[in-house]
Amino acid sequence: MTAPVRPPGQADAAVAGSGPAGAVAALVMARAGYRVLLLDDGGHSSPRAGQAGFKIGESLPPAARPLLRDLGLLDGFLAAGHPRSTGIYSAWGSEELHGRSHLFDPYGHGWHLDRLRFDAFLRDAAVAAGAELRRATVLDQLGRRLIVRERGTATVTELHCRWTVDATGRRCVIGRRHGHRRRQDRLVTAYTVFRDRHPADQHREHREDVEARTLVEAAPHGWWYTTRIPAGRLVAYLTDPDLADPSLRTPQGFWRGVARTGHVYRRLEGYDPASAPVPCWAPAHGLQLSPAAGPGWVAAGDAALAFDPLSSQGILTALHTGARAGQTVAACLADAGRTADELADYTEFLEGIAAAYRRHHAYAYDQEQRWPSSPFWRRRRTGVKALPGIA
Repeated sequence: MTAPVRPPGQADAAVAGSGPAGAVAALVMARAGYRVLLLDDGGHSSPRAGQAGFKIGESLPPAARPLLRDLGLLDGFLAAGHPRSTGIYSAWGSEELHGRSHLFDPYGHGWHLDRLRFDAFLRDAAVAAGAELRRATVLDQLGRRLIVRERGTATVTELHCRWTVDATGRRCVIGRRHGHRRRQDRLVTAYTVFRDRHPADQHREHREDVEARTLVEAAPHGWWYTTRIPAGRLVAYLTDPDLADPSLRTPQGFWRGVARTGHVYRRLEGYDPASAPVPCWAPAHGLQLSPAAGPGWVAAGDAALAFDPLSSQGILTALHTGARAGQTVAACLADAGRTADELADYTEFLEGIAAAYRRHHAYAYDQEQRWPSSPFWRRRRTGVKALPGIA
């Protein structure tokens, strides 16, 4: 491939954000022969000291296997030894626990990711492909200039690039300047990690969870899920902010909330309530950016589409949109005359994902009918419209 002609100091593309979507976008463009800056803002771990070494967003479904293979990443990913996920147990629509196995999935089992290692693996792959990793946080975009703050020195500088991929997650630093975001609801999550007390507890837990499945349990004002991760046992509660018990912000209150569940609580046998740090809180509602692409920029990952965690599709969607965003920008750089068509195709691709998500989301929540007077379930059964405006 002939090296592209660019002004001195200018990159062909910059990727704002080095999570799964950003790293894969950078990987694809670098392999196409373009000079790519991958901007890493350092947000790789939980903001709470007690949650160090963990990042939420830990499920990767079996359908990721062919995508990782197409990206040339499957062998390296499998070698990392992420724990297998063989399906889901759920108490949803009744108190009885039902199982859904990956046994008959054509792609095999899924994975419980160690997100910090997984994200680092993708960043390393992008750098190996030729992307230039830069420790900086994007503050703004002005035409072809990106305003960034350098990590370490806190110096604010300008970077010049022909195209930018916004992979800044729900912050959507660049995309929100160009479009508006439709919020699906106001779902939030409170989560914490219970550490293993000693090796014997961990071995017992592995025997109890021999099928290595995530467990989901509906509750009167939201739902819970729990899964094994390398750091211990993750427990998360999903609800709306106006319905959240303030005591959930303390370890003791969170434990009392877990104790009111049935199946989730039983998964915590052998864990010390005192081992859990103060719970973290994060937004978990669906979001869609419109438009999600325009001349000189595209959004990928949560910046373009963010999903309710019930879908278990967040990381897979980040990988898919990151790869497609990288292909789109590479095509526009190769032939500027095709920019409008490429952006239209990318927009159609995103809308297809969003439409399928909305159908599955509505169906899933409609299956839970036990609490007809609960505001949480009533809001979702009645098909609440996406809220307009900036989220």
